[in-house]
Amino acid sequence: MGFEPHVLVVDDDRGIRELLSRYLRKNGLRVDVAANGREMESRLSESKIDLVVLDRVMPGEDGLTLCRDLRSHSRVPIIMLTLLGADTDRISGLQMGADDYVQKPFNPEELLARIRAVLRRANELPLQAALKKDAVLRFAGWTLDLGQRRLLTPAGAKVALTDGEFDLLVAFAEHPQVPLSRDQLLDLARGREAAAFDRGIDMQITRLRRKIEADPAEPEFIKTIRNKGYVFTPKVFEQANV
Repeated sequence: MGFEPHVLVVDDDRGIRELLSRYLRKNGLRVDVAANGREMESRLSESKIDLVVLDRVMPGEDGLTLCRDLRSHSRVPIIMLTLLGADTDRISGLQMGADDYVQKPFNPEELLARIRAVLRRANELPLQAALKKDAVLRFAGWTLDLGQRRLLTPAGAKVALTDGEFDLLVAFAEHPQVPLSRDQLLDLARGREAAAFDRGIDMQITRLRRKIEADPAEPEFIKTIRNKGYVFTPKVFEQANV
């Protein structure tokens, strides 16, 4: 028997929980359900969950709050279900750390396809030891301070980065010398709202190169890999606490 991904469905609507449970199990997934945040945390503590399907609107703590709290201590993939169709609502969920979203009413086949796509991207990423939120990383003389959210040149000068550029650089620094696709980078940087724009990740990388490369036209740190994505070439070291 092959590996069965374990999915947790979090929705206050019992009918939706039962519908998704039957459908996803029929299609080869293990499924647990939860009606609220308290039950969600209980299921997560009891089992290894590979992906969470999370309703956006629920009594008490809503899906956005639960998504943000879960993302603060876990990288488990999250797909949000939402009744709200506005781009601002979709982007809010993605900014809180969701990997994808599906609008209600939804086709179970579409949700299953999204689940498989998100799991596939997550499983393609190499395993990395989790970094502390205040870790300090060094590469080629540069200093990337996660706690202070700042980048220093080898000369000690601070480089002004947008939040998106900083998160993208952290994604690269956490996976040095590993080819990463655009989707993987968007997932790692938790910036999937950029996917709403054509070649959004490429523009973000272009701006980042202008700030860290000696010659952005001939980059040494962030190299393009044809038909694959990008790779961060420097060796990265975590600075020991003193």
